[in-house]
Amino acid sequence: MRIENLDINELLELSPKRGIVHFAGQRALIFDAVTHGMLRNELVDRFGERTAWGILTRYGYIHGRRLAETLKDKYKWANQEEWQKAGARIYGLLGLSLLDSDSPTTFSSEGGTFHVSYEAEQHLILNGRSNNPVCWNLCGIISGYQSVVMGKEMYALEDKCMGKGDLFCHVTIKSKEEWGDKVADELAVFKRVGIEEALECVAAKLKQVESELIEKTRKLNLIAKINDDPTERMTRSPEMRKLMELAKTIAATDSTVMITGESGSGKERVARFVHDQSLRAEGPFIAVNCGAITETLLESELFGHARGAFTGAATDRPGLFEAANGGTLFLDEVGEISLSMQVKLLRVLQEREVRRVGENKSRSINVRIVSATNKIMKTEVAQKRFREDIYYRLNVVELTVPPLRHRREDILPLAQFLLAESALQMKRSVDGLTTEAADCLMGYDWPGNVRELANAMERAVAVTKTNRIDVGDFPPEVRLGKSLVSNAGVPRSLRDMEKDCIMAALEKTEGNRFKTAELMGVGVATLYRKIKTYRLDKTKIQKNVRKRDYARGRI
Repeated sequence: MRIENLDINELLELSPKRGIVHFAGQRALIFDAVTHGMLRNELVDRFGERTAWGILTRYGYIHGRRLAETLKDKYKWANQEEWQKAGARIYGLLGLSLLDSDSPTTFSSEGGTFHVSYEAEQHLILNGRSNNPVCWNLCGIISGYQSVVMGKEMYALEDKCMGKGDLFCHVTIKSKEEWGDKVADELAVFKRVGIEEALECVAAKLKQVESELIEKTRKLNLIAKINDDPTERMTRSPEMRKLMELAKTIAATDSTVMITGESGSGKERVARFVHDQSLRAEGPFIAVNCGAITETLLESELFGHARGAFTGAATDRPGLFEAANGGTLFLDEVGEISLSMQVKLLRVLQEREVRRVGENKSRSINVRIVSATNKIMKTEVAQKRFREDIYYRLNVVELTVPPLRHRREDILPLAQFLLAESALQMKRSVDGLTTEAADCLMGYDWPGNVRELANAMERAVAVTKTNRIDVGDFPPEVRLGKSLVSNAGVPRSLRDMEKDCIMAALEKTEGNRFKTAELMGVGVATLYRKIKTYRLDKTKIQKNVRKRDYARGRI
């Protein structure tokens, strides 16, 4: 038998009255190509791309082996090479790729080129261009076929694909030994024997990620000297302990929660704590900053959109409400949402269903809403900038996070935890604070709250030259103990800032003007002139030092 003699009329046998189709002597089925494309999308959406890749590749691999065995038994081939190359023609006859004399399918033992692969075509129609090759089933078929012909395991991997914008699809075929360890991850998908094993692989991966997360948390706790109680990371002060106890209580319910507090005070950390302590902990936690997205994009982001709903909507896309199904959706900066968007959001909260932009069909959702804002919402409602009805929908339970300056007991534990976190990320062996550095942190007002503290600790870990953070490693405003803005958020005058910096430096050196000049990087004469200008008398400095020491328990 020669390749050119393979003909669809010989291979295909139809029994119209009985509804039975045979191909190459074996019973076959006729499926719509679009159905395969839709099934592929269902598998990706349900189980993830890698699992879907494994299932479809393994399905193709079994198909390819069966095809090679059937052709071997049915025909006598002139040589093994003819039998091997026959696969390319069969792929075309099956409709897997284009069989055309103008753009023929070429094939050899090293690889093959395919034109108009059905998988690439369906992916482009249903999803648009991909970043990676998409002909999973075809690669599986080629690998299975070549494995039988060559008498050893062969694997076809795609290096060009129409699905990602190439002019044609091309696979390279090698044995496992020839491929080497560089593509071990890609070759693993060929070994999955069915959906059960694929799902077991996903479960094993999730367990691995969970174990790595637990180990990272253990290391953080060890470095930061924090117990297993998750509230211990954020709470030493009575105010925060009371807040976290309330958060833990309401986490067990499904009530909507509004978290208020100054910018950077840790509202998202509290939101994640509520999620982690709830019955939805196994579900997703999806966060969106409502203030960072325009109204038009926010609607599409939250509710999703249908294909063609607007310019650039090339495919159907679920929104964050659907993505958070079974879990928690965190609406940060909810006070920034426009009035028209508030009406649409209210409907979703009332009906517990969303309608994608450009669709008429509503979809049920099962999501817990946790929102956060740094605005005073009652004022926003009174001034008609926020609807009263949606405010009461969102604010069933309110958690108010106090600013860091009002819970100074939390500063050092948080600093230690943030230090450990930054040290692990940067892979630096920094494991603590000097006494002076701890005093410096305690003496600063932290107008930027936990976010500013995190920034200061990250900077300190990056610049320190020892294994312990010292005062000199902090930003200038922290080092001198004065913020650049007032508590009301109004920028302070240069005169006031300079005066406060000098006073803070004098207090730190307990009035020693030579050490103060050295600390501030100015000459002693300049310092004397400034002290005289601002009338900073020694008695006032000594009183401030005594007050500071008393507050810190030194006297």
